[in-house]
Amino acid sequence: MRHWTATIAHIQLLIGITLYFQSPVIKYFLKNFNEARQSFDLIFFGLIHSTLMLIAIVVLTIGSALAKRKARDTEKFKTLLVWYVIALLIIFIAIPWPFSPLANRPYFR
Repeated sequence: MRHWTATIAHIQLLIGITLYFQSPVIKYFLKNFNEARQSFDLIFFGLIHSTLMLIAIVVLTIGSALAKRKARDTEKFKTLLVWYVIALLIIFIAIPWPFSPLANRPYFR
């Protein structure tokens, strides 16, 4: 499960990076950076969201690598629990929820 979780997270990261550079919001953000800095929604999607998601994948990968090197199963599961929960919390912070103060975006448009 540890290996599959890390593999799926890395695949999701690659899909996200591909979609990131095809997004019209990001294209506008990159072309008009000085103007886009004034809008917090553009800052969220241009910098905060992508940075936090990348950090979450790094945390998940570190936790997976550390757990693999543990000798006992209880140590492995404890290590996975701590690192995966931290990564999950970072992911939840980076999601543009409709109730989030970081980015106000509805579920459906």
